[in-house]
Amino acid sequence: MLKQRFSNYQFEAGTDEAGRGCLAGPVTASAVILPENFNLELLNDSKQLSEKTREHLKPMIEEMAISFSVTHLNPKIIDEINILNASIKAMQDCIIKLNPTPDYIIVDGNRFKSINEIPFSTIVKGDSKYLSIAAASVLAKTYRDEYMNQIHEEFPMYNWKKNKGYPTLEHREAIRKYGTTKYHRMSFRLLPEQLKLEF
Repeated sequence: MLKQRFSNYQFEAGTDEAGRGCLAGPVTASAVILPENFNLELLNDSKQLSEKTREHLKPMIEEMAISFSVTHLNPKIIDEINILNASIKAMQDCIIKLNPTPDYIIVDGNRFKSINEIPFSTIVKGDSKYLSIAAASVLAKTYRDEYMNQIHEEFPMYNWKKNKGYPTLEHREAIRKYGTTKYHRMSFRLLPEQLKLEF
């Protein structure tokens, strides 16, 4: 059973991101402030839910939330500041967009940097412990999947509609065959053989 609150603050925001381990596409974050006594039976960590269930929950979360926001950070920024900093920045950007401004932030994972001096706590596996983080994980995942489906139309040979930019065998074979696109993260090890040093 997921918990309602971590703190005693009125406007506690949960935040999470999706797409950290991908070779292509943005890292996408979401932040959500839920009302007291919020209840959505199926809600859980997005990784535990089917795509169909996530799509079913998305409009319900948006309708019931006091406030929510979503941010995509593109591969260029990921390459410039690294994926950890990009993930944190995406979550910070989401927090700034919330109205009302949260009094407290709970973050999935173990890394975050304070934004606008709002107090926060990082919670490992927070998306399977707290409702607001679980809601943020569902929104981040569904919005990112939607984005990957759109850019799939532009570059269908990578099959992002299916692999969503993750390092699947199929995706890596396509990179080997067709090279990279503007959506690929050039700072990532796109092919396993990139590790080998030539002497």
